[in-house]
Amino acid sequence: QVQLVESGGGLVQAGDSLRLSCVASGRTDSSSAMGWFRQAPGKEREFVATISWNSGRSRYADSVKGRFTISREENTVFLQMNSLKPEDTAVYYCAAGSSTAAISSGTRVAYWGKGTLVTVSS
Repeated sequence: QVQLVESGGGLVQAGDSLRLSCVASGRTDSSSAMGWFRQAPGKEREFVATISWNSGRSRYADSVKGRFTISREENTVFLQMNSLKPEDTAVYYCAAGSSTAAISSGTRVAYWGKGTLVTVSS
């Protein structure tokens, strides 16, 4: 089992920055990649970004490319969010899986965190 705990959410204004963190514990060696998803009110959960623990290779959703950056350090994954927009408002979930492809597909995530709320006001 892998436990994922997110932090860093909050209320910000459009154009501001925010950094989310996700601490992984347990059998972290069973997951080769980590990622972030988000779910806005009334919408389905969507993929945001993913990163490989070993290579550091990352993938992003088109909607966040150039604004968000995913990184990892030891057992923590970060999501640096810049130039935030009201449409970025959502609950952000940390995810762990066997590969970046598995996570970006959204259908092969092995573990989920409970989420952290990001609210961007206009």
